[in-house]
Amino acid sequence: MSGGAPGAGLHDVPLSPLRWWVLAMCALAIFSSYYESDVIAPIADLLLRTHGLTQLQIGDLNAAMSLPNIPLAILNGYLVDRYGAARVALWAAAIGFVGAVMTAIGTPYGLMWAGRFVFGISEGAIFIALIAGLANWFPRSGIALATALMLSLARVGSYSADMSPTLAKSLYEGGWQPPLWLGAAICGVGLVAALAYRLVDARRATPVAAASTHQPFAWRDVWSFDVSFWTILGVHVLYAAVFFPFRQTYAIEYLQHAKGLSNAVAGQVNSGVFAAAVFATPVFGLLADRIGHRALLLCIGTVLLPITFVVLGLTELSPWVSTILMGISWALVPAVIWPATTLIVEPRRLGTALGVIIMLQSLGLWSSNRFAGWLADLAGAGPANPAGYGTMLWFFGLLSLTALTSALLLWQRERGPLGHGLEQAGTERRKPLPAASAT
Repeated sequence: MSGGAPGAGLHDVPLSPLRWWVLAMCALAIFSSYYESDVIAPIADLLLRTHGLTQLQIGDLNAAMSLPNIPLAILNGYLVDRYGAARVALWAAAIGFVGAVMTAIGTPYGLMWAGRFVFGISEGAIFIALIAGLANWFPRSGIALATALMLSLARVGSYSADMSPTLAKSLYEGGWQPPLWLGAAICGVGLVAALAYRLVDARRATPVAAASTHQPFAWRDVWSFDVSFWTILGVHVLYAAVFFPFRQTYAIEYLQHAKGLSNAVAGQVNSGVFAAAVFATPVFGLLADRIGHRALLLCIGTVLLPITFVVLGLTELSPWVSTILMGISWALVPAVIWPATTLIVEPRRLGTALGVIIMLQSLGLWSSNRFAGWLADLAGAGPANPAGYGTMLWFFGLLSLTALTSALLLWQRERGPLGHGLEQAGTERRKPLPAASAT
């Protein structure tokens, strides 16, 4: 890749009043994607008791979402660089709607699994496209806040899914299938939002896609990313491999069986993680824009993760304590890590870089979901054996310590002369790096 300051150019994005409309449409699209991502956890107990699925099969429904992004994530990033973020977001939303409908049909199990697989194609692509799209519409001094606001709506999607046993109680009384049809309908709303974003983006006077500067993809571009990129990628992958499998797949079931909560109350406790993030994520995004110290903030957010599992597994404290700790972590880390990544990587290769992250993140999610389910089955975890969940908690706790190690390495790197200015306030311009330090 060319030399110069990675991420340089974000502060040169021309301002447009339509950027807030774009943000609103991106937020609605990501809301629907995250709702559908999280639809399995609230019905996990129903799938176990009334649909006859094993713990491994339930974990595999979420693991299936990660599989397509292992081979396709870099291609998705390349498509964003080549064809523009808005176009790829629309394609992805359409695919996601199809996958949600297949999941809702749900019988036989193979069709349900295939629906989650198809939805996974959409999930990875639309996230890359929307993050890159905001970077095309917002300047450097505001990208963290814009990203945080979009992610805040993503948390609303997760919160709504967890609260759905309470908010849509009648659907759950009808069994495991009606809640999945609700998820499919919400995916349809996201498809409409992606279409609106595409129409606005296509009419923008100043082209924002990388077509004019596009160069053919080459694997050497991937290997030329510098140490800061690979350490922040480690945080991306390891943090996600802990948070999503636990909170998306097993947390509600764990709270029911190990803590004695009802399905509705367990969903409310789990939803508190996302509810806190709805309001706190924009605050942390604004904080990062104003004071910098992004790598340090990542360390603070990541250290809360292992503490959460200590609270859950080794204390008799209320489950709400773990919810508060993980809620702060989940608000802080994504609010900082995604905009920080856009500052490390050149805009012309941002899609490819995000593709590498999503590819490895997906591999981690697939492996972690399945391994956690295997551990739970091996230990006989369930309503008759709540202690069996202990092995799973140890797995997630130890994995979260590796995420913290990666965050500490990034902080050490960014405090030195080869950093990318992550510790500076967003309104400051970074000094160009030597050509040898290209991303």
